[in-house]
Amino acid sequence: MMPLQTYNWLDWSVQPPYLYEPYRSTVFRSPQKPLIPLKQKLSELTGPVYGGDEISPLDNDLTRNAVKNGEPLGERIIVTGQVMDDTGKPIPHTLIEVWQANAAGRYMHKVDQHDAPLDPNFHGAGRMLTDKDGRYHFTTIRPGAYPWQNHPNAWRPSHIHFSVFGVNFLQRLVTQMYFPGDPLLPLDPIFNGIPDGDGRNSLISRYDHDVTTPGWALGFRFDIVVCGPRQTPFE
Repeated sequence: MMPLQTYNWLDWSVQPPYLYEPYRSTVFRSPQKPLIPLKQKLSELTGPVYGGDEISPLDNDLTRNAVKNGEPLGERIIVTGQVMDDTGKPIPHTLIEVWQANAAGRYMHKVDQHDAPLDPNFHGAGRMLTDKDGRYHFTTIRPGAYPWQNHPNAWRPSHIHFSVFGVNFLQRLVTQMYFPGDPLLPLDPIFNGIPDGDGRNSLISRYDHDVTTPGWALGFRFDIVVCGPRQTPFE
């Protein structure tokens, strides 16, 4: 369990604003009035929390946790990294959930009607706990880009969604991991809604040859900072 701590300071020169007009949905969902902060009570700071009792051995292997008739299609990858606070202290035993599109750029969700094939052997969802040093890893398929309706000829870059839970249900960081060299990144209003260049770069994973498994999968590293002025941008 993470130690009892609260963090209230976000650097808004790094974090994306609530309203960023090129990202059309923010025009409709951004707050219309100043936010009113509510003081957290003891019950909100101490629980409930997630534990390891509901984690199964295949939850962190998205290439196997949905297999029905064979291997999923696409490029197999390994993603690893460390979850830490803004001082570099690792955050152990915290729950991470991930979800993504398949190799063709389609989610297994009824709302997604993109004209691309579904993969019966890939559901695109997984979860894991960080170890005592705040490290995590999972195996998956590199997601494909997909079109969306934000603007003419809009395509989302390949990405994986991350949700990192804190000491209770109210503490949650949701972000996205991108891939190096993706030509769609300069065109994406979600990515470019982050005003700081270093903040944007912190969402781009790094190829890691030491994580790469010979003859089997490429490896990528993606570290996450959960609090303070260096917090990984919330998306």
